[in-house]
Amino acid sequence: MRFDEFQEFRQRQLGSVPSLLDVAETNVYRALAPLRPEPPADPRTVHRCDLARAWLRRFELPEDWSRRTMVCRGVRHGLDVVFHWLRAGQARLWLPSDVYPVYFELARAAGLAPGSYPTLPAPVLPTSPADGRPEYLLLANPSKPLGRYLSDAECDAAVSWLAESPHRHLLIDSVYDLGTPFAAGTRRLLGTGRAVLLHSVTKGWLWPRTFGVVLLGPAQAELAEAFRADPPTQAQLRLADLLLTEHADLPRQVADELAARAERLFGRLPSEVLGAIPAASRTCPGNYFFPVDIPAETLQREYGVLALPAGVFGEGDWPGSVLTSLADVFGPTSGPAR
Repeated sequence: MRFDEFQEFRQRQLGSVPSLLDVAETNVYRALAPLRPEPPADPRTVHRCDLARAWLRRFELPEDWSRRTMVCRGVRHGLDVVFHWLRAGQARLWLPSDVYPVYFELARAAGLAPGSYPTLPAPVLPTSPADGRPEYLLLANPSKPLGRYLSDAECDAAVSWLAESPHRHLLIDSVYDLGTPFAAGTRRLLGTGRAVLLHSVTKGWLWPRTFGVVLLGPAQAELAEAFRADPPTQAQLRLADLLLTEHADLPRQVADELAARAERLFGRLPSEVLGAIPAASRTCPGNYFFPVDIPAETLQREYGVLALPAGVFGEGDWPGSVLTSLADVFGPTSGPAR
């Protein structure tokens, strides 16, 4: 079932069975709308190089990386530029099959035929041997709908995958990382010198498709010109400057609100369902995706819980489902647990 098909199904179910507990809302911008800052009104000019340095300082990364810190309009835009470059270089691309269908849409629009690997119930990296071509593996850290950061063992696996060929590289989507500095696993993979890091103001500041950063590695230096030729608008740059300066604490506020919503969710779940959520997902800061090894049909039939089937996130064989904490019932004005 595709995402749009599930949303139609969800609305029908909630309309016909009002007692269902809705744990299938995915729109974080609507759920946290009161926290979203207004754009600036001033017409001043903001320079990309200043924003790149501000971003590096925020995440405690070396400022001398500024020349390879590419300013863009968000992770989608960054991936679009990267994927077209990969196609021109006849590179091989691996994408997580059950994280974000847009990854595949962007790759195919760029003319790539990506391979895939599953992440639910845990990531299993591809095992195909290197063939001499440039090869890129996209990881999300933290990952939705896994709802957690990569473990040490999973980072070990990624480093081992890199070690099999000097032509292998990582693409790390860190958009769901609300902390500073970035997670230890992300920093470790960056330290290999073989990773491209993508980040944006989408989740932490609740402004999608506005401002992002692609931190290139040495092997991607020629990509810099493509990013410089396709910059954000001045309005987007001014907004990014406002977010990084006057609203620097907003990602922490977002994480705190999401933690509160998660606790309200946990208080409403039957004990059997709560116990099926992995501990790493329950405790991941700022997380609002909670996988359970129970089919969505079973959750609805036996527990009155309307969850997302795992297949909504892409192709995969895992029969479990995913719960979220974004529905209005888990908001700050929701009523007491029943």
